[in-house]
Amino acid sequence: MKKNVGSADRVIRIILGIVFLILFFLVSSTVLKIIFAVLGIVGVVTAATGSCPSYNLLRINTIRAKGQ
Repeated sequence: MKKNVGSADRVIRIILGIVFLILFFLVSSTVLKIIFAVLGIVGVVTAATGSCPSYNLLRINTIRAKGQ
């Protein structure tokens, strides 16, 4: 996949992904556990790969062009 996640976006995704994964361990509701696990994993994976499928669909690119 084409990279479309910039460095600031990656940092935010990692932080939020970790927060959601911590919340996964703190809540007791099964539904909330599933939601927090999915959000946490998606955030960390998209930050690690630098590519977001929903950004591709919406034609968003947060990577700065060189020289800007």
